[in-house]
Amino acid sequence: MSILETYIVPPLEKSIRLSDLRAGTFSLVSSRKAFTKLIKANLVLVNNQKSTTATPLLGGEIITVFRDQTPSNKPSITLPLKVIFEDQHLAIINKPPGIEVSGNKKYTVANALVNSLKKSNQEDALQRPEPIHRLDYPTSGCLLIGKTSSSVMKLNKSFQEKKIDKVYYAITIGNQKASGTIQSNLNGKSCVSHFKVITSVPSNKYKTLNLVKLIPQTGRTHQLRKHLAAIHCPIMGDIKYGDPLATGQGNGLYLHAFSLEFIHPHSGLVISKSIELPKKFKRIFKQIRL
Repeated sequence: MSILETYIVPPLEKSIRLSDLRAGTFSLVSSRKAFTKLIKANLVLVNNQKSTTATPLLGGEIITVFRDQTPSNKPSITLPLKVIFEDQHLAIINKPPGIEVSGNKKYTVANALVNSLKKSNQEDALQRPEPIHRLDYPTSGCLLIGKTSSSVMKLNKSFQEKKIDKVYYAITIGNQKASGTIQSNLNGKSCVSHFKVITSVPSNKYKTLNLVKLIPQTGRTHQLRKHLAAIHCPIMGDIKYGDPLATGQGNGLYLHAFSLEFIHPHSGLVISKSIELPKKFKRIFKQIRL
């Protein structure tokens, strides 16, 4: 076994369990859940002795974490994923509509990443790259991927601290005001979305269609879809929250994750990438160039 990381426990006021070490204690272990998994796999020693999640820590112990080299039993598939940006630490891909990012199904973006991205040469390289956030099944566009344990941990923290800027575009139905902010509580949590109508066109079927720029200030499940439906301007093709008959000729949901901008967790450089609107958007708004 090869050592991933060592850590000396500082003086403690009272004894704690090994598994209760705070998140971020280890720079190369992405989360407490990942650390617990390593303990249960007998990959964590305390003072060179086998440990359990309940091993008590008093301070001064030397914790040795070994690399998990167990082959993954998750499936690996091949999908035509377009890579927008990639280095040794992270990647941005163009998620196609009509596929889940992750989950128990075989055909997910997560199961295709190992065949779509180059293997990282970093010490804490992941066997399987991990999506950092989620896009809905019918949504296309920018999806951020971590290729190392430290990148996953730091990018997750950036999302939690709202330091990753996301821009979406949607086509909505109805007479929508030029710009605004939508605030609500979803599942007991506050959420905020900002919108700006870029242009509108008349429609024989829907009366008015709008190309709308969307900036979610928070990231709740289906937030943008729910918010636009709440102001009676649902996204075209949203049969869950909008008009089930407004299917846009069967072309799916007209919601696209256009861009991501953030500070690279290792180089400190600003990463700003965008993906042009899908063809189905351009068929309606022919002259738009973003």
